Amino acid sequence: MLSLLNAILAKSKHKKLVRIEIVEHRTFTAEVIGDKTSILDIRATAEDGTRINIEVQLRDYGNMDRRSLFYWSREFASGLDKGDDYNQLANVIAINIVNFNAVNADDFHTVFHLWEDTHKDCLLTDALEIHFIDVKKFNALPEKDIKNDALHRWLTFFDQNISDDMLKELMDMDAAIYKANKKMTFLANDKEVLRLYNMREMAQIDYNSGMRKAKDEGIIEGKIETARNMIADDEPIEKIARYTGLSKENIENLKV
Repeated sequence: MLSLLNAILAKSKHKKLVRIEIVEHRTFTAEVIGDKTSILDIRATAEDGTRINIEVQLRDYGNMDRRSLFYWSREFASGLDKGDDYNQLANVIAINIVNFNAVNADDFHTVFHLWEDTHKDCLLTDALEIHFIDVKKFNALPEKDIKNDALHRWLTFFDQNISDDMLKELMDMDAAIYKANKKMTFLANDKEVLRLYNMREMAQIDYNSGMRKAKDEGIIEGKIETARNMIADDEPIEKIARYTGLSKENIENLKV
């Protein structure tokens, strides 16, 4: 975790973290997977008191920008006890690792702060820092710089389709990845971990299947509505079929 955080925070030129304390680690459970939820939440505190909240989200439920701000503000506000002064509020860094397009930018890794609109070098406060790491955009990169970029190494390591040769290369050049893989190999022999992993995989397949079905049904409903409107305007059946893709028989049935 320390190595991964330093790889992420290098973009915003943070002082290298030496030690962190894991405050909370919410992982997949049978109940969570059963509810079709795929969120991993890790909260940590750095030596200087900075709070770090990591969200790993596989599905796009919308409003990820506001969701991240909510998580950040909750973490920020919880750092002040009754009677404390505002200057005792710790900085909070929110890190979002997502598997969908959450930010309208070409970069797979984006970082946000509170800068003044017209004076781009004027920072209101360093209390807020929000990262978005888009795994899909990273995977689409034509080339990965695993030699010089630690985050590239970690995201390549996270790819479930990684080849054995690439995995060996990553482990040879990065001791932290070697340790992480060793731990994962140990966990892979745990029957309960495998059961939860398989449940999460099935939940993902069910979700994707349901989304495709809903999309297909939505398209069909849209075509039917278009056909009905064209029927009301006395358009010829051939034209309606050409515009909607519905069969002439289906269009005739809509006239009933």
